[in-house]
Amino acid sequence: MVAVASGIGLGFALRYVNMSAKDVRYLTFPGELLMRILQMLVLPLIISNFFISGMSSVDRTAHGKIGLRAFIYYMVTTLIAAFTGIALAVLMKPGNSSRTASVSSSGNAEAVQIVDSFLDLIRNMIPSNLVEACFRKYKTVYSRSVTASSEKNDTVPGPGTLDEVNILGLLVFSVAFGLVLGKMENEAKPLRDFFDCLNKAIMHLVNVVIWYSPVGILFLLAGQIVKVDTGERGREVAMYALTVTAGLLIHSLITLPLIYFMVTRKNPFRFMLSLLQALAAAFGTSSSSATLPVTLYCMEENHNMDKQVTRFMLPIGATMNMDGAALYEAVAALFIAQINNMEFNLGQIIALSLVVTAASTGAAGIPQAGMVSMLIVLESTGLPTEDISLLMIVDWILDRLRTTTNVLGDCVGVSVVQHLSTHELQRSRPAYISTVEESYQF
Repeated sequence: MVAVASGIGLGFALRYVNMSAKDVRYLTFPGELLMRILQMLVLPLIISNFFISGMSSVDRTAHGKIGLRAFIYYMVTTLIAAFTGIALAVLMKPGNSSRTASVSSSGNAEAVQIVDSFLDLIRNMIPSNLVEACFRKYKTVYSRSVTASSEKNDTVPGPGTLDEVNILGLLVFSVAFGLVLGKMENEAKPLRDFFDCLNKAIMHLVNVVIWYSPVGILFLLAGQIVKVDTGERGREVAMYALTVTAGLLIHSLITLPLIYFMVTRKNPFRFMLSLLQALAAAFGTSSSSATLPVTLYCMEENHNMDKQVTRFMLPIGATMNMDGAALYEAVAALFIAQINNMEFNLGQIIALSLVVTAASTGAAGIPQAGMVSMLIVLESTGLPTEDISLLMIVDWILDRLRTTTNVLGDCVGVSVVQHLSTHELQRSRPAYISTVEESYQF
């Protein structure tokens, strides 16, 4: 918050100085370093943290149907949150709030047709070369050809490439590889230990970067305010914050209570009332991981939930279940596209929903860690990463709101899965407790 306030103050102060474009570029240099460090961490984060380490640690034999139901719940609610964010961003158009009409960006290449955009999405999910996927992805290009039977020029789609990281392809491979490692059990233990160690090392680096991030954010914000029309940008950022807040309220007060009621046939708002302590802790700490002890207490003491479910689902949910982050990232990506006059077609929106779901699942449950997953979303959808500094103006409050939504989603998930798994819990209680305690300690 101090960095955001200082950056805004410095930016407004420097507007009275006649700064050239070169001066502004020098001003934003510390922020450029922050962006480069975050981009450097994207690839190892995808490989180690997001999927290989997470997916390989899922013990399907021990948890059986409970684990499957938990995984389905996490994926379904995250997808619903992403589509809620996309729908609100398309309807409210926060990035076009002060403009009567949008113009297409002059720097864009020829628009890709919807069918080809969707086929490109599938092609990029299955890269032909994993090394190439680290710096290049497939993109359909068009050429003109004249057929012998007609004098008309036909637009023919052909193979092309784009110099960007094929994040979607790396995510799909990491998921598949992680699941295979989990199935191999003891045979894959050395490789799992390697990725777990890599995961911990990368998270330590992320913590170091987060300590530097206030400096980078300060100068990024100052540079953005010096460059842009702050009256227009201020209205757009306010509309963006309003859109995200509306989406989080819809997901927290309509979607999640509806899922809870449809499964358990109980009053969802009475259930939520007993979670106020955990929700307040989530809002105060802005960290689902730091809130975990309070969440466990509320679910086990206030609601008498089975420890077999709470101690299995809540630690995993603090990492995997990121409904608020998925909604926020979907709105943020479309907001940045709108302020840059970029139109998203149906294929790109489908790609965005998949990338947002993938990037938010497995994001670190610590304050401001959403910057890293947001960067992944922007890079994978071809949006300018430097505009992320605009999001930082209101991120301090939105981060707290989406963390509260994440924790609420975790608690609703425990209730839903326990209600659906009553028979399995009664049958496997003695053998199950020791397995869950070991998983919780790990």
